[in-house]
Amino acid sequence: MSVTIREATVEDAAIILRFVRELAAYEKLEHEVEATVDTTALALFGPDSVSKAVICERDGAPIGFAVWFLIYSTWQARNGLYLEDLYVTPEARGTGAGRSLLRHLARVAVDKNCGRFEWSVLDWNEPAIRAYRAIGAQPMDGWTRYRLTGQALQDFATG
Repeated sequence: MSVTIREATVEDAAIILRFVRELAAYEKLEHEVEATVDTTALALFGPDSVSKAVICERDGAPIGFAVWFLIYSTWQARNGLYLEDLYVTPEARGTGAGRSLLRHLARVAVDKNCGRFEWSVLDWNEPAIRAYRAIGAQPMDGWTRYRLTGQALQDFATG
């Protein structure tokens, strides 16, 4: 039962959205998912898309995905790769699928001469944290992520 990773296509929008919803449910944030198949397809595969997605399959069946995009480091004067989401179905966890997705994206980062490969993880997600530490990833202590969204974003933009 080998794992393969392939570039996602617009035909994968529904499976990506299913995985997004499953990930959000796992993170206890399903109520925040606004995406639809159409908006997912447009965001990932439309003419203005800056994001990429890959699908992880075992024996031809999708078992996970990752969405990523390039970021820029002024300190390094190089691009980096930011992993927005990585998800593996519960029945496929512990089989190396997540590690394969991470390795695939690490290779993309190296091939693109990126200076870093970054992502965020919820502080209570111990299984993910253990997996990330096992591959040599280190937390970014001292940094707090901020976000503007919804009405606060609208108000700030117009005020």
